Amino acid sequence: MVAGNGIFAFEAVGDGCGLDSEMTEAQIDFLAEMMPLNIEARYPSYKEQLAKALSPERCREMISKTNEMKLWINRKL
Repeated sequence: MVAGNGIFAFEAVGDGCGLDSEMTEAQIDFLAEMMPLNIEARYPSYKEQLAKALSPERCREMISKTNEMKLWINRKL
């Protein structure tokens, strides 16, 4: 399930729009995966480390999943 910073992401998105009970495990996991990227991008010392971890293919995959999540939320609201 979700641990650490992912809990915050789940609560912020799920509870904030009332969709927490409808989210799939994959959606919750994706939010948990995205949260550290947001935090790391804010701190310059992590930028190089973050850049190494994100290949062009991985970035495309994450953008696609983000778009899917956005569409799902829009359909539910």
